[in-house]
Amino acid sequence: MSSSRPVPPGATDARPRPERSLAVSALIGVAVMAALDEIVFHQILHWHHFYDRSTLGIGLLSDGLLHTGELLALVAGFFLFADLRRRRALSVAHAWAGFFLGLGLFQLFDGIVDHKLLRLHQVRYGVDVTPYDWAWNAAGLVLLLVGAALTVRARRRASRDRPMA
Repeated sequence: MSSSRPVPPGATDARPRPERSLAVSALIGVAVMAALDEIVFHQILHWHHFYDRSTLGIGLLSDGLLHTGELLALVAGFFLFADLRRRRALSVAHAWAGFFLGLGLFQLFDGIVDHKLLRLHQVRYGVDVTPYDWAWNAAGLVLLLVGAALTVRARRRASRDRPMA
């Protein structure tokens, strides 16, 4: 007796897609960290805007553009994630690794490139920024290291579980 449910494309030869799972979840991680930054540091604490080298109006516009980009990345990431699940190609271990890599990548990029190289904004104004910079970048590095460790662990597990040809 056959099922009346349609079979998703590729479901007959379903196998995990580790690299895609990692990349899709990294996109989601970047978007989530951008959202946390924008909500907590821009809106709740009022510590900075994405671009602070102009008027308040430009700062608010830059926050809106950041928010738009993060929402688009989040929606795209979740559609791609849902596609992986539908095709039974999601590698959960690689997805978690990618998520943490994305969180850390955004945090470090923001701390090093946006704060120091481009000087778009600082973490906070009116105080010695050194401890804030250290905390900001250390948090990003910890998240990145967690993602890297999870990636190594997922790859080892995948190679161990892979059937021999």
